[in-house]
Amino acid sequence: MSSVPARPRWRFLFTPKWLGWHAFAVVATLGMLWLGDWQFHRAESGNALSWAYTFEWPVFAVFGLVFWAKTIRDEFKPPADPGDAEAVELPEGVAPASATRTADPGAGAADEQDDPELVAYNAYLARLNDQVKGHGRWHGLR
Repeated sequence: MSSVPARPRWRFLFTPKWLGWHAFAVVATLGMLWLGDWQFHRAESGNALSWAYTFEWPVFAVFGLVFWAKTIRDEFKPPADPGDAEAVELPEGVAPASATRTADPGAGAADEQDDPELVAYNAYLARLNDQVKGHGRWHGLR
């Protein structure tokens, strides 16, 4: 047995990354509630369209809090172990995905060359790739 005590699972919530996410969630929620209040005051002064936004912004705030809570809950869950999944019977003639993968990426090349539609599609993709080479270079994308 190790003499080092196990760290609580919730400690990750106090890392700098998570503190930033918490701060963002609080600021975003307060901002959305403020926007709802602002729209409420506009609606009271006669802007009929603002009534819809008065109720929309708090709903956005609730969605944000729900997603924030779900993200935290997902972080608590350990990664799924594929060994725990129950076996599934496959129909005859269907191989499992791991059995269809080969170490040689060119192993299926003979099958691909037999299909004229696939050859034409690959030629189309190669032509598109040649047309856009260098595109975006002047926009800082590459």
